[in-house]
Amino acid sequence: MNQSMVLQQKFFLRGFTGAGGGLAKECISLYPNANVIIFDLPEVVEIAKKDSVTSDKGRITFQKGDFFKDPVPEADLYILARILHSWNDEQCIQLLTNMHKACKPGGGVIVVEVVLNEDRRGPPEAHIYSTIMLLIYGGRGRTASEHQALFSAAGFKEMEHKKGNFFDVMLGRK
Repeated sequence: MNQSMVLQQKFFLRGFTGAGGGLAKECISLYPNANVIIFDLPEVVEIAKKDSVTSDKGRITFQKGDFFKDPVPEADLYILARILHSWNDEQCIQLLTNMHKACKPGGGVIVVEVVLNEDRRGPPEAHIYSTIMLLIYGGRGRTASEHQALFSAAGFKEMEHKKGNFFDVMLGRK
């Protein structure tokens, strides 16, 4: 979360979309005026609901759906944490395009992923992670320029990239 703080502070946040619940709780604690939508498959939403805190004052809502088939909820900012590595380029572009269509003007998408060096020779952890994603999901790790190409193909512009110790954070603006 620390790596993305600089990027997130550039937005007036009224809404997020994300899955799992932990990131949603962190977002509402950091941004008192933010509301968060957890949008994911029904089984994931049910798990997130069970783990949800009751002190969120209705600021975390849940919506069941498939981000490839169902309309993506409108928001200022979307956060995809460890999502794109699970999908091939065509599927990533479809997902990002769906978010771009639903994204409010001036908003964007934050992507948190393990990012390969441009020469694809490291870091070693990224190769291990990429291999696991290939074997389990058919996805793969990508370089920052490959992520930039996905953002551009979906209509996002001005990608910012912040390197982290393991996960990098990238912001594409609408």
